[in-house]
Amino acid sequence: MSQRQGLFITLEGIDGAGKSSHVDALEALFRATGREVLRTREPGGTPLAETLRGLVLNEPMDALTESLLVFAARRDHVVNVIAPALARGAVVLCDRFTDATFAYQGGGRGFDLGVLGTLEAWVQGGQGGVPDVLQPALTLWFDLPPETAAERLAGARLPDRFEAQPVDFFRRVADGYACRASADAARFERIDADATRENVWAQVEAAVRRRGLL
Repeated sequence: MSQRQGLFITLEGIDGAGKSSHVDALEALFRATGREVLRTREPGGTPLAETLRGLVLNEPMDALTESLLVFAARRDHVVNVIAPALARGAVVLCDRFTDATFAYQGGGRGFDLGVLGTLEAWVQGGQGGVPDVLQPALTLWFDLPPETAAERLAGARLPDRFEAQPVDFFRRVADGYACRASADAARFERIDADATRENVWAQVEAAVRRRGLL
């Protein structure tokens, strides 16, 4: 029997969009078909990447330093976790990936999209069995008005450096996601996250089934 092909799915959206609350159900959906499922996140996913995550989320730095650290974490994550899992036929569910970098560092911070594109090509292709250029098969984009996201985040917990940004920052991030989705519409499925949890999950499940991924 031939080995199943690995499947890479990412969940994207601004802070407060509620994407993380649906990972359990998404994992269960694939496990019910007998698939191995690996859940991971970015920045993070390896000991080194988690260390870099702590720096990015909490230490002041300029946009270039921020971008370099995010992509350094991503390279370690791709080579040591994501690519091996895909090679053995697993379903990889990743809470954020490169689209977040274009949205947060590119849209939110206003950093050069051309530089981010170069880093994307370097980091997501080449060594360690990583195809040129590794991209998700499906990106679930949880689209939520920034004002609603801010209401959800208010008082939830002590915010990190990004969560503490003003609403205008998240408007730019949301625009960054929209631009990224427009540029690669075949990969993205927009999820209206300004709905009940049950309705949002129904959209997620429908998107996965519509793509024939189960």
